[in-house]
Amino acid sequence: MSFDDLVARALAARAGSYSPYSNFAVGAAVRTKDGAVFVGANVENASYGVSVCAERVAILAAVNAGARELSAVVVATSTSPPVAPCGICRQTMAEFADDATPVILINDRGERRDTTLAELLPYAFRRRDLKK
Repeated sequence: MSFDDLVARALAARAGSYSPYSNFAVGAAVRTKDGAVFVGANVENASYGVSVCAERVAILAAVNAGARELSAVVVATSTSPPVAPCGICRQTMAEFADDATPVILINDRGERRDTTLAELLPYAFRRRDLKK
């Protein structure tokens, strides 16, 4: 699946957002190393800490299906310029993606920023950092 197809899937995923408190709908699409694609949208809760970001919804769906390696991430919002994932989402990406993994930030007006996980989280805490 091309990056343009991933972008379209992330933009479409925004429609599934449940964001009555922030009115900030986010959609995400992740591609795994084997080419499978998973999407997600943010889901808010009256108890704000229970809310889940679109990126994590998509990543957790991929992991639940057995994936352990991501090859691309797309995050879609309506903001200009497109916004980057929060810190928790960046750390979640770092668990399943390497530094060179492309991360595309897009909005519904077609503005796009291409970056990598390393640019978003230059000193990621990883499994290898855990000493036994």
